[in-house]
Amino acid sequence: MKPKRIRLSFLTFACLTLACATLTQPAPFFDTDSINTMIVQTAQSALTLSAVPGFIPTTTPSLTLTPTQTGTPTPDYTFTPAIPIINVSVDTNCRNGPGKIYDYTGALLIGEISEIFARDPSGNYWYIRNPDKPSGFCWLWGKYASISGNTTLLPIYTPPPTPTPTSTPTMTPTPAPAPDFKAAYASMDSCAGWWLEFKVKNSGTVDLKSVEVVLYDKDMDKTISNLTDGFSDVNGCISTSTRDALPMGMSLIVSSPAFNFDPTGHEIHATITVCSKNGLNGLCATKKLKFAP
Repeated sequence: MKPKRIRLSFLTFACLTLACATLTQPAPFFDTDSINTMIVQTAQSALTLSAVPGFIPTTTPSLTLTPTQTGTPTPDYTFTPAIPIINVSVDTNCRNGPGKIYDYTGALLIGEISEIFARDPSGNYWYIRNPDKPSGFCWLWGKYASISGNTTLLPIYTPPPTPTPTSTPTMTPTPAPAPDFKAAYASMDSCAGWWLEFKVKNSGTVDLKSVEVVLYDKDMDKTISNLTDGFSDVNGCISTSTRDALPMGMSLIVSSPAFNFDPTGHEIHATITVCSKNGLNGLCATKKLKFAP
């Protein structure tokens, strides 16, 4: 009975000792280098196990690293001066050239802005982007303009040739009807009296239909006159020819009323009036002559 008790007591003691050792044993210390070595050895063992039978690798495979691609360096930024900007305080026309003689092509209005690309030699006009046609350009008068930006480096553009003005045919106005005539003393005739004859030419733009002749003999202080529709030429005592009208451009001999005395050598004042209608009506014209028959 004693031997059995002793073995049981020894086993009990051994278990208690292990339990106490487990409770008091500190946490294991992990050696990183040892772990890495174990990983490598394990990998080598795996390679050995998976190798073809009878083949023993003599070299350790090495890991080939792909070099990181070097990026293309970004070029340095080159500063470009800003294009000058223009605006106006009064709506201003924009033309194909610097001046009113050039055709209108757009306008820069109050509140709008445009880019300046050049100027004219006088410095009074600016070559800008057309506000109404962004793909084109035009010339703007600078009187009402305000400019932002540096314009000292702008090129100077020579203005285009001035346009050749298109000649507009001049309309010849149709003259308004106007009576006119030329008169001159022609001769003196007699037959139961003495009368004077005048050459009358219609130089106006209307036909003449009536005539009045007034004669004043200054030497005798006597006045005689007559008014007729149409134009009569008394040819002595033989015949009298009369025309109803004196057309434009035509000439006639017109006889005056007769004196009852011979006016030869006397100072005669003649007043001749012609009109476009009978009875001295319509458009009229008058001439005065002074002569001695």
